[in-house]
Amino acid sequence: MSLQDDLSAVRRNLDELTRKVEQLERQAKRQKPMSSGAPDPSRMVSIPDAPYDNALWTDTDDEGLGARDRHAP
Repeated sequence: MSLQDDLSAVRRNLDELTRKVEQLERQAKRQKPMSSGAPDPSRMVSIPDAPYDNALWTDTDDEGLGARDRHAP
């Protein structure tokens, strides 16, 4: 492909992106605005204050740190 072909492809993609964004903006304007009231209690999940059972974490790795009993290379 030549540079001119690449630029034409970029223009087409940019035009398509612009059309899609405009379409999304029109759809967003038509959407019913979200209420600023209290959240729906039926959708709320309560999380207990009690500590988790440590057995849940047996044999787990610390994310990004690896396993506890191994060292990084």
